[in-house]
Amino acid sequence: MTTTSSSTRYDFSGKVAFVTGGASGIGESCIQQFAANGAAVAIVDLNETAGRQLADAINREGGKALFVRASMTDAASVQAAVDETIKQLGRMDFAVNCAGISGESNILTDYSLEGWHQNIDVNLNGVFYCLRSQIPAMVKQGGGAIVNLSSILGLVSVPTSPAYVAAKHAVAGITKNAGQTYASKGVRVNAICPGYIDTPMLRNSATDEMMKMGAAMHPIGRLGRAEEIAAMAVFLCSDSASFITGGVYPVDGGYLTH
Repeated sequence: MTTTSSSTRYDFSGKVAFVTGGASGIGESCIQQFAANGAAVAIVDLNETAGRQLADAINREGGKALFVRASMTDAASVQAAVDETIKQLGRMDFAVNCAGISGESNILTDYSLEGWHQNIDVNLNGVFYCLRSQIPAMVKQGGGAIVNLSSILGLVSVPTSPAYVAAKHAVAGITKNAGQTYASKGVRVNAICPGYIDTPMLRNSATDEMMKMGAAMHPIGRLGRAEEIAAMAVFLCSDSASFITGGVYPVDGGYLTH
């Protein structure tokens, strides 16, 4: 399988992982780590070129990967992606809901209505649509594990990201609700709150100077790496986390301590 820096090994043979935003950044790292541990993977993304390239690479190396194009702003598209994954791969044991956007940068009273709706549609409604489709599939097969990507801005705030802050706080909230509601059905739901992670999404929205400033905000002295967030997601899906549900976990290089 595609190698990663994660040293922890799990036996995911016979399991299937569904990852939104799976063609790049944290989602791509999740796909790589699930595949490296023996899971079949569904790469769910709008970027068909990158998604198919990643699937082809995993299949060439002896893994099993499927690309599914889906829009997180369309509930029917999300449901179709879940249905196609189960049709092609047979089941869905793990889901990591990574797809997201940073969105407009503005204080609340200057924030555009279009920017607000777009951010909420992708970052919050998309997670709701995923949970609404993933949970019944997992309950039907007897259980599963889901990880939602919130953010440190799901726990604190910055002035110029009101929509992102609102959406990510809500992702933390819906995670707690789903974890509580479906624990008795065998479905665990947790969330990760990453610090600033060196991904294409961050690089596309930040200057080099902003990247340096972001790194300095973390007591550990650097930006996070996508594979470090993926390692936490994979752990939360594994049997090692079998008593963990409804949790919201910072992986932030100490950001929240400053």
